[in-house]
Amino acid sequence: MAYRLLRPLLFQLDPERAHRWTLQTLEAAHALGLFGARAQSPPRTAVKAMGLNFPNPVGLAAGLDKNGEHVDALAALGFGFIEVGTVTPRPQAGNPRPRLFRIAQARALINRMGFNNLGVDRLVHNLRRARYRGILGVNIGKNFDTPIERAAADYLTCLRKTYPLASYIAVNISSPNTPQLRRLQHDDERDRLLAALKAEQRALCAGSGRYVPLTVKISPDLSEPQIEAIARSLIEHGIDGVIATNTTVARTGVEGLRHGEEVGGLSGAPLRERATTVVRRLRAALGERIPVLGVGGILRGEDALEKIEAGASLIQVYTGLIYAGPRLVSDCVRMLVPK
Repeated sequence: MAYRLLRPLLFQLDPERAHRWTLQTLEAAHALGLFGARAQSPPRTAVKAMGLNFPNPVGLAAGLDKNGEHVDALAALGFGFIEVGTVTPRPQAGNPRPRLFRIAQARALINRMGFNNLGVDRLVHNLRRARYRGILGVNIGKNFDTPIERAAADYLTCLRKTYPLASYIAVNISSPNTPQLRRLQHDDERDRLLAALKAEQRALCAGSGRYVPLTVKISPDLSEPQIEAIARSLIEHGIDGVIATNTTVARTGVEGLRHGEEVGGLSGAPLRERATTVVRRLRAALGERIPVLGVGGILRGEDALEKIEAGASLIQVYTGLIYAGPRLVSDCVRMLVPK
């Protein structure tokens, strides 16, 4: 109820300013103890995936807390896991503003943020200070000015630096807002990157005695043969999970609406059906060998259930929080309690 009253005021602000204000307010409320004890997950919602024990299957998607500055406050909302990032080796400002647009009629966002973040060293510093001891994913990417031919070096830098702190690491090769990045989803470039990451994961595990799963985040704008090729590659390289999906460059559902033709990735309600189709196709191609994390267009508990029924083991939300508020987390958890 409180968020329903607050949302019209937030929507009067520039989206990036509203984003910062919301996180700062959430942080202040947490510091004052206004959340009380962290929300407890119903016992029957626990999920085991990638060798990890998730208290519930509802996670926060990457992008909301790029620098890992608000993990403790976000955890108090009842998430079963939290993913921070996308982080790059060096700090970068991202794309010029304006770069984030609400399309309220469609319950959607378009963003062309461009991996704006303070760099992996700052993220590591912030995560070391956090008290959160739940499941933490770190989403890694490449700097915008690193050529695709040398992209693996950026991913390996982030993998090495975040490995000691992460529960799992998500490899972002599907953002539409970094030039050429999506080339890494295809054929030889994908296989070279996955082979390098897997070799480094083995070395880090041998040195630390701790295995941190690797996941890959893919685009919703892939054809069925491309999805099947990615699935074969994930199996071949022993990747531990796949996140489906990132934002889309399609504009189905926002045609003719204000900001609907802005350049960038579309998220929110118009992405729901497309993302669910990718989840279903991945599950058919992967069988039970690799868990799928379903993301895209989850604005109600029913949308979360749709992803699970399509074959996802876990789900993540982001844009839905902007339209539904924090209650979305508990709504999804309740909907996913086994009947």
